Amino acid sequence: MTTTPLRTAVVIGCGTTGTSVALALTAAGVEVALIDEDPRAIAEAVALGAGTAWTAQRPPADLVVVATPPSEVVDALYGAQSRGLGYVYTDTAGTKEIVSAEAELRGCDLKGYLPGHPLAGPDDIGRDAASGDRFTGRPWVLCPYETTPDWALETVATLVELCGAYRLDLAPHVHDRIVAELSHGPHLVAAALSTRFADSSAAFLGLAEQGLKDAVRTAGGDPWLWSDVLAHNAGPVADVLDRIADQLAQAAAILREGDASAPLELALTLGEGRRGQAALDLAGDLRTTRDAHVGDRV
Repeated sequence: MTTTPLRTAVVIGCGTTGTSVALALTAAGVEVALIDEDPRAIAEAVALGAGTAWTAQRPPADLVVVATPPSEVVDALYGAQSRGLGYVYTDTAGTKEIVSAEAELRGCDLKGYLPGHPLAGPDDIGRDAASGDRFTGRPWVLCPYETTPDWALETVATLVELCGAYRLDLAPHVHDRIVAELSHGPHLVAAALSTRFADSSAAFLGLAEQGLKDAVRTAGGDPWLWSDVLAHNAGPVADVLDRIADQLAQAAAILREGDASAPLELALTLGEGRRGQAALDLAGDLRTTRDAHVGDRV
C-alpha cells in the first residue's frame, strides 16, 4: 500500500465507469462526492452506494476523477480545476493522445493532471453494469506528462490500487494504437458484421451458432459513446480497418477466382487466425495482478 493518503474524491460522470470507480473507492473507505449533468444519474449512483451528491460547501478533494466521454473530458477538467474541486486530477477516457494534447492547449494545470484509462471496457447503457469489482485484475494505463510531479503520480497510483487494478505507464500515442488494435477496430468489425442481421427474422437467426453471437457481442455497446471514442482515435482505428479490409478483399478474390489452390491459400489465413486466437487465450490465462509489475512500460 502506498503511503500517499486518499481520503476524499470527486467523480465527475456517473456512467458505468464513473460509478464503478466511486463504488470501489467508497468500499475502500474513501469519501466520494458525485457530479453529473443528469440529476437522475447521480440519484441512481447514490442509491447503489457510490457516494453522495457534490455540494459547493465541500473542501477540495484529494483526487478528482473525470469519467466522461473523450469529447467532454477537457471541458470538464478545465471547469473542475477552475473551481478548485481538488488537488490532483485524472480521467478515464478510452483515448489519450487528443485528450492529452487538448488539455495542454486549453491551458489546464498539467502538474495536477494525469491522463489515465482503465482497460475494463467502455460504459454500458445505464448503470446496471457498474461494480466496485469492475477493474479488479485489469490494467489501468497512466500517461504522465514529462512535468508530472511525483505527488500527483502517487495519488493516481493509489486510485489504481484501491480499484484493484494494476498500473501500466504508456505514451499517449502508444496507448491509442494498442486500443485501436485490441478494442476499437474489433468493435467496428463486430458492428459491421452484426448489421447483417438487424432486420432478419427470428426463425432465421435461431439457426445461428454460439460462435457468431460471441463474435458480435461487443456490438451491443452504447453507439453514441462508442462513436465518440472512435472519432477521438480516428487515425489508428482507420489503419486497423484498412488492414482487415485488405485481408478480407484478398480472401474474396481467392474465392471468386476458384482456382485449385484456393483451399491452400485460404488455409494460410485461417491458420494465422487460429494462431492469433490461441495467443489471445494464452494471454488471458496469464493476466493476473501477480503477472504484472507496478509501473511497467510497454
